[in-house]
Formats: sequence, C-alpha cells, structure tokens
Amino acid sequence: MANTPEIKFLDGPQSRWQELKFTFGTMMELIRGFRALHFIGPCITVFGSARFKEDHPFYKQTREAAGAFAKLGFTILTGGGPGLMEAANRGAKDVGGRSVGCNIRLPVEQQPNPYLDKWVYMKQFFLRKVLLVKYSFAFVVMPGGFGTMDEYFEALTLIQTHKIKNFPVIILGKEYHRDLIRYIENMKACATIAEEDMNLFLVTDDLEEAVQLIREKSIKEFGLKPVGKHKPFRWLFEKW
Repeated sequence: MANTPEIKFLDGPQSRWQELKFTFGTMMELIRGFRALHFIGPCITVFGSARFKEDHPFYKQTREAAGAFAKLGFTILTGGGPGLMEAANRGAKDVGGRSVGCNIRLPVEQQPNPYLDKWVYMKQFFLRKVLLVKYSFAFVVMPGGFGTMDEYFEALTLIQTHKIKNFPVIILGKEYHRDLIRYIENMKACATIAEEDMNLFLVTDDLEEAVQLIREKSIKEFGLKPVGKHKPFRWLFEKW
C-alpha cells in the first residue's frame, strides 16, 4: 500500500447561534406562509418564466390555460411575479377564479403582479417551493429557465419518490421543451430513471387534453367537490 500523507481537514464556520437563529427563522417563516394560505383551497400551480412580456405567444397561451383550469374550480397559484406567472394569475381573474401568489424576496425586489387576490412573501426559495407544492393538486410547466426547471424537477422527484401523491404534471409547449424531453428520454435509455417514470408527466399542446387529465387525476381521483367558503377563526387572527 502506498504511503500517503495524513489528510488535514479544513475548518469552517461553526456558529451554533447562527444555526439556531436560522432554524427558528425558517420555522416562523413557514408558519407565516401556512397561515396566510390556509384558506386558498385546492390549487393548480403554474411554473413559468418571469421574462416573457404580454405580447408574447407564451403569455397568451398561459393566460388561456390558467383560465381553463380556474373554471374547474381550482385556485391558480404561481410565484406571484411578472411574465408567465402574471399571465396565469390574470387568466384566473379573467374567468372569475381565485388567484394567489407566493413571491420571493430578491436583492432587486420582485413585485407581486396586479392580478393577485392574495400573496405572501418568502425569504428562502426552498420554503417558497414547499408552499407551491403543499396546496397543489396538479402542476403545469410553461416555458421558463433555471427556476422553472428547478420547480418542475422538484415536483417530479417528490411524486417519483412518493413524498407527495401522484398529482398530474403537465408540460405545455412541445417545441420549447423538445430538448428537455429528449434529455429525459436519454435518462431512461441510460437507466437513471425507470420506464414507468415517463408516465409521471404529460407533454401536450392540447389544452383540452390537459383539462381532461386534471378532471380524471385531480378532481375525480382525490374526490374534490365544490364547497362554500371556510370561515376564519377570529381568535387565531385568521383571515382570507
């Protein structure tokens, strides 16, 4: 056996106080998010880029799709920002649906779009994703960048590993996502995902196909039914 020098491990930040503050801060932020969104009802979460403007075809497609999903009785939930998030929230408002945003605090502040009935700010991306997943019975992936892909694969991984139920995941925009699907096909070919994992998502440009999947795999599968408004508990300082 070769004679190797002893490894000298590196030292780094070890502040227990900072870790404790982060832990409690995270807990309080999560509780605040849960309280703020408690009454929003079953949601469809729409992921998409903040960079597409109102005149872009993807904006129009997202607005139309969100309107169709809102007509099914779902609250439309987004990251609350501009671009395709705004388009989704706007589509919900177009048809009289409920529109909610879970915004993120950034160095350059991302303002809530004007089509939100309610929104909550989160400091951490991972807590924001917890809220976007927690209330959702389907996930719709529109064209986007790193953040959109992060949210898409997060939802897909949670479903694949049975951490959440087998909710529909719908990718709208075949041409935009062509290389993404090719990459996923390569994962299957290399056996880094299973054959059946390809059934965890639908890629389509047919809005009616997407609506029908949500009817079958969200509303019917989980027994969702129309209900009246829940009454907040005043003694808990709750409000819609």
